Parts: sequence; structure tokens; C-alpha cells
Amino acid sequence: MNWKSILSTMKPYAPGRSIAEVKRIYGLQEVHKLASNENPYGTSPAVAEYLSACADQFEMYPDVYTSGLRTTLAKHHQVEPSELLISNGSDEMVTIISRALLQPGVNTVMASVTFPQYVHNAKIEGAEIRQVAMLENGDHDLEGFLEAADEQTAIIWVCNPNNPTGNFLSSQTIKDFLDRAPKTALIVLDEAYFEYVTSSEQENAIRWIHDYDNLLISRTFSKAYGLASFRIGYAVANEGIIQELNKVRNPFNTNTLALGAAEVALADQQFLNDCVTKNEAERNRFVAYARENQLAIYPSETNFVLIEVPIDADEACEILLQHGYIVRSGNLLGTPGYVRITIGTEQQNTGLFKAFDQLLTNK
Repeated sequence: MNWKSILSTMKPYAPGRSIAEVKRIYGLQEVHKLASNENPYGTSPAVAEYLSACADQFEMYPDVYTSGLRTTLAKHHQVEPSELLISNGSDEMVTIISRALLQPGVNTVMASVTFPQYVHNAKIEGAEIRQVAMLENGDHDLEGFLEAADEQTAIIWVCNPNNPTGNFLSSQTIKDFLDRAPKTALIVLDEAYFEYVTSSEQENAIRWIHDYDNLLISRTFSKAYGLASFRIGYAVANEGIIQELNKVRNPFNTNTLALGAAEVALADQQFLNDCVTKNEAERNRFVAYARENQLAIYPSETNFVLIEVPIDADEACEILLQHGYIVRSGNLLGTPGYVRITIGTEQQNTGLFKAFDQLLTNK
């Protein structure tokens, strides 16, 4: 078969071990998955009530226009429904955007350490990839982005807060960048962790879409809303951008149950706020633990932390696995010497710290 030649240089996504697998391999009764930045508090109880009432019309295709969720989101964000695009998670949104804009002869700009799907999709589409090294503190080097961009730049990816570092750029910093960025490039502001940010320096960037014709905001229900298994993401941009992206989006790309669950979850803002409050308190515990043990930790505004380990990151992950904690090795993320840990519940984090103590003892 005549596969694209670039595929020979690529590898499929490598997921971490499942809870069931870790229990079987290590003979553990209790295992905590803190590797995929899922919400440890689950999702709104109203979602379970909604699902229990859904027992018919499974033979029907979902609404191709995603009218219900788009209308609800439009009201929530005070935009027009035509300024929204619903996707099968943030991953598909990256694919849709890349497929619409990237091709041989153009380039795309991003941070050297960021969400890997930007690079993955750019390779498949044959575009030139320009990765800009992050600053010493882990921030995006936006000045470097401007230097790397030119008239052939099709997309600039700004992940804020950034995955896997957790770093957050203030809204004023983003605005200053947008004022200077090339108007011919689509600026994608990936805000998958928007809801977890507690900094006073964050504004709602969705309000800017009429000020910047080349701006797209990407968000998801997978993280703070606790709907990762339903795969619902969305983009907000001016109507012209959404119209073009809709030409690429597959029909029926989302399912009926997921669309309804997202509507219900969006309505329960109290549950969301409670999760954010708990997450902030536990995030502060990680910072205190790192300082107490003289470990470097990136300044996170998300539901995960990137923290230094005193041994090889893969070895550290293995030891934590033996204690029943699944975390992500920095060797896979471009941050050797660190592990990324999802911020769990108070009980989960207390146990994690005890397990982490074993790394300090063995160094």
C-alpha cells in the first residue's frame, strides 16, 4: 500500500496503563489514575439523572447541526450559535483545524513543549513545523513565535494554560501578542483548562473574537466538567472561520448522549465551581510539598502539576505504579526529570505524597 511516507517516522499514541492492568500486574487492590488530567470528582450528578432517562431513539442519528448544545453554549458565552463549532473532543478540533489550513508549502508555529497533537497533525498534512523553545520558567516564548512566523504561517498554536507544564499567560500578554501577530495566520488559543484558572489576570478570551478576525478559542467538556468519556469539545470564532471549518468537520461527529450530557453539565455551574475550589486547595498542597522537599515545580493553573523527580522519570513512574499511582513520565512529554501528576482528591494526594517520599528515600 502507498502509505504517506511521513507515517514511517511516526508512532501511534501511547496511552498509559489502565487501572485494571496495574491491579493485575502488581497485585494491588486499590489503584489511582493520576495521569490523564481527568476530574477526580466526576461530573455533575445531574448528568447521571439525564442518562438514566435516556432509553429510546437510539436508532436515530444525532443532530448534525448540534443545535441544542450550540444554542445553550451561545447563550452561556453570549455569542451567536453560528460562531460555535462542536467537535469530538479537543483532539478532533485540532484535526479539523489542521486539515482545513495545513498543507505542503505552509508552516505552523507552536511551543517546543506543548500539546503533542499540534505536531502530530501537522506532520500528517505535510506542513513545516516551527517549534519555539519555551522560556526558562516554562512560559511560551511569544516573542519567539513572532520571529518564527511569516507570510506562509497558517496556524499559530497557543496552549494556555499549557499542557504539560501548566503555565498560564495573562490575558494582557495574550492580547499584546494578538495585536502583533500576522493577520493571515489563524491564532488558536487552546483553553482546555480554562475553567481551572484562578488567576485574577485571566479574562474570558471569547469576548475578543470580534476584535481579532483571526482568533479561535478552543475549549472542552473533558476536563473540569468531568465528561472525558463523552468526547465533547468546541471552538468559538467569528462566523467566517466557523463556516470554513464546518466544511471539514465530518457529519454526525458527536453523539446524542454526549451532546445532551454536555448541556446538563454546563447548567450545573455550582458543581463546576466546587471542583475548581477543591482543585486549587490541593494544587497548593503540591506546591508546598515541592518546596518542602526542594523539588522544582512548574507554576500550574490547571488540574495537574509538572514536578521534578530525583531519579529518571520512567523509573519514578514505575515506583509510583508499585504503590498504586499512575502518573505520566516527563520522558514522554519532552520534560525529562519531571513527572506530570493529575491533582486528585485530598485523600488521593495524601497517599501520593507518601508514595513520592519513596522516590526521595531512594535517590
